[in-house]
Amino acid sequence: MADWQSNIVMEEVTDPQELAKARVQDERFDRNSTWLQAHIPEVYSRYRGKCICIAGEELFVADTPEEVLAQARAAHPEDNGSTLLRYIPREKMARIYADKWQVANV
Repeated sequence: MADWQSNIVMEEVTDPQELAKARVQDERFDRNSTWLQAHIPEVYSRYRGKCICIAGEELFVADTPEEVLAQARAAHPEDNGSTLLRYIPREKMARIYADKWQVANV
């Protein structure tokens, strides 16, 4: 196995303005995530094989991540980085998401 090295830099952010911006971004992401959760059956059944993005609690659909992000950013430039991007698999099947350690039938 080849030598592999990764440089990870961690910084503690204490600037009140930066922390406030991060909180606003987190709140936008939470609203986008809540919107998606409320519309999952419709979105997942209608847009299989597509990339979706939720920004400003609005759905955008395209064939590629670049296209869908461009649509979302054009419509909601204030949603800087808090957009929610997903690819919806063509076929519905059980999937294991390692970050949550749960099985989802999507």
